[in-house]
Amino acid sequence: MELLDQETARAWLGTAVAEARAGLGEGGIPIGAALYGPDGALLGRGHNRRVQDGDPSTHAETAAFRAAGRQRSYRGTTMVTTLSPCWYCSGLVRQFGISRVVIGEAVTFHGGHDWLAEHGVRIVLLDDPECVGMMRDFIENNPALWNEDIGE
Repeated sequence: MELLDQETARAWLGTAVAEARAGLGEGGIPIGAALYGPDGALLGRGHNRRVQDGDPSTHAETAAFRAAGRQRSYRGTTMVTTLSPCWYCSGLVRQFGISRVVIGEAVTFHGGHDWLAEHGVRIVLLDDPECVGMMRDFIENNPALWNEDIGE
């Protein structure tokens, strides 16, 4: 798999950030994601909808994955997410062989991305200040909801 340049990674992250903002605007948890194909085409995008749908399994990564629809193979695809993926979403990446994960930040939550890297998934951690700020503000203003989301 070819290297991903910073300009492309940040542009793709912009799609996930827009989704996170949409989720926040709906009264949900501000985590967004997008799945890009090996050719760079946007396959699907989505945001965490646990609150809006009352469905604990609708994380941003699963929403983007579902929006992408059925693919013959996920090899060479890139999952872009505003926050380090939890174990549930990390499992999705491994189960379907998604090759790379671009992460906006892992400061407010350090999910399963080290485990993914240990199993051959290419990780691009951007340490994006906007992603950090959005999650810090949300966690500070909604600690109970955040703790529910991460299973605390």
